[in-house]
Amino acid sequence: MKRIFFVYGLLSMFLTAPVWAAGDAQAGKLKTASCAGCHGQDGNSAIPSFPKLAGLGEKYLTAQLRHVKAGERVIVEMTGILDYMTDQDLQDMAAYYNSQSLQIAGAKEITLLGMDDPEKVLKLGEKLYRAGNLKTGVAACIACHSPSGKGNGPAGYPALGGQYAEYTEKQLKAYRSGERNSGSNAKIMQGVAQALSNKEIKALANYISGLN
Repeated sequence: MKRIFFVYGLLSMFLTAPVWAAGDAQAGKLKTASCAGCHGQDGNSAIPSFPKLAGLGEKYLTAQLRHVKAGERVIVEMTGILDYMTDQDLQDMAAYYNSQSLQIAGAKEITLLGMDDPEKVLKLGEKLYRAGNLKTGVAACIACHSPSGKGNGPAGYPALGGQYAEYTEKQLKAYRSGERNSGSNAKIMQGVAQALSNKEIKALANYISGLN
């Protein structure tokens, strides 16, 4: 049943997705000046609690900026920053960040409760990303985010590879709890995250941080 819902969700995304105009990356460079403190001048944040935005996907980034401006996605650190931005400004900012090259965060040698071998933890993350978990109904991440983690730009699925593990872990837990619920992707991600344990989320996030 979960698998049927997931497939239906994907189909509905393609059938109802709006047409997105391209932003101006050069204009966006100037408009992202106030964002550099958290996300870096080129979208490569130096702090794991702030996501890397470089190469994340223009359509996805535009959507998220719209959600934040509308108050549909609450990020405390961004309160008020986008209030006076036009929709063209948001598209330009997204285009700029998407045009930048991502600096890979890199997977770490970590252990988990009951898993003292970092190699096994990495293998667990890889298995979840590439094959999902049939027993619990978790779909493989590669279906939307590609084998290399580069995502699917036209469909609005973000590039995940190279992102900070800490940030990815936080977002998966936010989807699981229902805290993150804005946008047409939310139901799909909530369905995936609900079936993931804390151990699986940590292993998955760590594996993703090394994808490129």
